[in-house]
Amino acid sequence: MKIDIHPLTHDPTSAWKELSKSQRVIKINTKPPAVDVPSNKVRVVCMSDTHSLTHHIKFDIPDGDIFIHAGDFTRCGKLDEVVDFNEWLKKLPHKHKLVIAGNHELSFDHTFTHPFQNASACCKKTGSTLLDEIPTLGNSKESLAEAVKTENIRQYLSSCTYLQDECVELYGLKIYGTPWQPEFCKWAFNVKRGQACLEKWEQIPENVDILVTHTPPVGHGDLCCSGVRAGCVELLATVQQRVKPKYHVFGHVHEGYGITSDGRIIFVNASTCDINYLPNNQPIVFDVTLPKGRTKDD
Repeated sequence: MKIDIHPLTHDPTSAWKELSKSQRVIKINTKPPAVDVPSNKVRVVCMSDTHSLTHHIKFDIPDGDIFIHAGDFTRCGKLDEVVDFNEWLKKLPHKHKLVIAGNHELSFDHTFTHPFQNASACCKKTGSTLLDEIPTLGNSKESLAEAVKTENIRQYLSSCTYLQDECVELYGLKIYGTPWQPEFCKWAFNVKRGQACLEKWEQIPENVDILVTHTPPVGHGDLCCSGVRAGCVELLATVQQRVKPKYHVFGHVHEGYGITSDGRIIFVNASTCDINYLPNNQPIVFDVTLPKGRTKDD
């Protein structure tokens, strides 16, 4: 199915004002998971936006079959931050651990680690790297420079399956992960709203059960404290009209934490850090019914 670019794609707040006239947004209260998981279901535990603050988390991480982290697990993607996150993952009890990057994982974005292959025209002309074009967001320029110099950073995430525009099948369930988001402060995995974003979403296959993105779609878990919507218009259209997953997990907008639904799809903003960058939000847990004929032993 062909998805068209919304005429208000560059103004998601106005776009949602128009779209919301024909959309349902049902708020679902988060609640502690049941003690026992039925034999025909798998338990999924979701977190996002931990920003190298896992050592400050004061709650227990619920056990489950699949653990999902929807990006921004570091402050800027430095090697020591990635190694520390990997060690934390190693201690989690979940059989399967899936992780995507977010805009803070500079070292995972080829644009930053190989700037002269993928740099903007401006950078090519001046001979500068993209690091000269981005704000520090509380990090020093030295930290940013250190973050992007590590080669093959993915090898240090040995305690999980890292997904970057990739799909994995677990228990007969197809899970797709992608780090991209509409342009935000020129950080990692940024693409311009409209066609550039849509080209990333077109890579998502249609038979996905759980979609994991870093960015929210417009209208679900994307409302910033300023009143501005930060979600992607074309992502919402792609999810609702073509991909149609059972669950869509994301983060990025800390104050958007929580669960909503349009009546068909469950949208999960699993941001662990709140608006003050404190890891106060509990993991979000849900149970997914296995496909007919599949068991956890498969």
